[in-house]
Amino acid sequence: QEKKIFMVQGPYPIIRRLLRARGWVERKVPRTGRQLEQHCGDQNKQRLQMGPSNGGRQREEEEQCDEDPSGIHDLMSYLVRDQLPNFIWTNFLEAIDRQLLQEDSVLNHYARVDAFTTKEGLCLSLQNLPWIEQADPNAFFPRCYRLGTRDDREAFIEDFRLTAARSLLKLALGEAGDRPVWTEQVPNSAKGEGRLWPQSWHRSHISHPKHSTARPGSPLYPELVEEALEVCKQHLGILQHEDIDRSTPSPCRTCIDWDHFLQQYYHVAHEGAGLVLTRQQRKECQNLLQSLAEKLPQLDMEGKLNIWILKPGAESQGRGIICMTRLEEMLQLAWSCTAPSVQVGRWVVQKYVERLLTIFGTKFDIRQWFVVTDWKPLTVWFYQDCYLRFCSRPFSLHHLERARHLCNVSVQKWYKTSPDQDPRVPPDKIWSNKQFQEYLAQLGQADAWHEVLVPGMKAAILNALRSARDRVRFRKGNFELYGADFVVGEDCQPWLLEINSCPTMSPSSAVTRQLCANVQRDTLCLVLDRKDNPACSIGAFELIYKE
Repeated sequence: QEKKIFMVQGPYPIIRRLLRARGWVERKVPRTGRQLEQHCGDQNKQRLQMGPSNGGRQREEEEQCDEDPSGIHDLMSYLVRDQLPNFIWTNFLEAIDRQLLQEDSVLNHYARVDAFTTKEGLCLSLQNLPWIEQADPNAFFPRCYRLGTRDDREAFIEDFRLTAARSLLKLALGEAGDRPVWTEQVPNSAKGEGRLWPQSWHRSHISHPKHSTARPGSPLYPELVEEALEVCKQHLGILQHEDIDRSTPSPCRTCIDWDHFLQQYYHVAHEGAGLVLTRQQRKECQNLLQSLAEKLPQLDMEGKLNIWILKPGAESQGRGIICMTRLEEMLQLAWSCTAPSVQVGRWVVQKYVERLLTIFGTKFDIRQWFVVTDWKPLTVWFYQDCYLRFCSRPFSLHHLERARHLCNVSVQKWYKTSPDQDPRVPPDKIWSNKQFQEYLAQLGQADAWHEVLVPGMKAAILNALRSARDRVRFRKGNFELYGADFVVGEDCQPWLLEINSCPTMSPSSAVTRQLCANVQRDTLCLVLDRKDNPACSIGAFELIYKE
């Protein structure tokens, strides 16, 4: 009669505990009565046999058994076994039997959210954003292409080539003087980003020449800078007159022999080949890059090495993701992969953010929660607490293994912390946003969190939702908790990577144990209590948008 029957599917012991504390009764699926009693008994036996375990699912099941020693919750569940639930929390919408839904049932998912919660869907939706909103996705979302479509694939090939030309100008500038010099590439030990140093400077200032990637007698490419200048000039001309509906082919596609250019570019960017740069060319490079920066929001973050990240379009938890630097290898991999989880051509390729803010020389990303409680009108709540995830090895653009570049907990759990990792990186590879704010204050950037990062994350989330809202299937009364992932540029600007429709609530650290419990508690307050009492406490949630 009070409509307090709930159902939980998936690893959510906190939700179950909180609802029981509110006086709700669980309709259990699939185990009820003596089946669950037997299941708990088996789990307790296993615990005695195996000793302490770090397994999240086993720990959650043990907690469920320990919370009902008298069996009263099992008894109540048995009594409502034939009743329809009023509230359903599940990890997958597809797992719910539609016959269980009543007209006023509350469900924690919307349908067809793949328009922004898959890599392929988000890529397509944000490509369409300029037609829907006065917003540029290039200001917050690294350039992304779907390799399974011809137009996107051709656009990516052109983008890769143009980025190579811009990168070559940056490499050529480096620290070169006003006279023709031979420069060579030396990895920066602090950040791993390649720079070009004059040979004379290298001899007198570099204490460990063995770190140089240049080879003795490596070839020089005097014509390469001139070709890159020509390409960038033509591209700038297009940008200065470009219309949103431009369909004519870019002249940059045929202005030089691209296969030859890219092979020489690889030698310079990744193998330490030399460059010749005149005083006039140096001035031209500087002026051209400055003009391009006014038209290309991502010119600074894209770096110098033209690294891209290849991702299966519908996978999650870092599965199948790889960083690559060569165009032909990326195209070949995308079309030759036979993994059953990856349909042919269903890949996206995205520009890697090379100029990252690192902490103690280590890459990190931010998991930021938000809740949508309505799509008509669109109503979005931003959670003011979040957490950082660290990689287990120092950041380097010259070593592209997953342990250095993918911050997902599901990826990093397979790697031991590297011996050369800074000891100040937390052993569990997790920080709270408050710890991050303290770190920013130490860098003299105390205001960056509230003035740059948070506003940037809010804007990116809202633009992603607006770009996809027409494709989402809306059901009144539903809600959904999402987890957005961001990396941070050197200038503290957040870059949206993806949005997850089922963010993990299984804690991997003391920080996430507390934060995951808090966000689940506050989500229930938001979607249950606020209906009857708009002034009730909703914890750390903040309303950031309501149409």
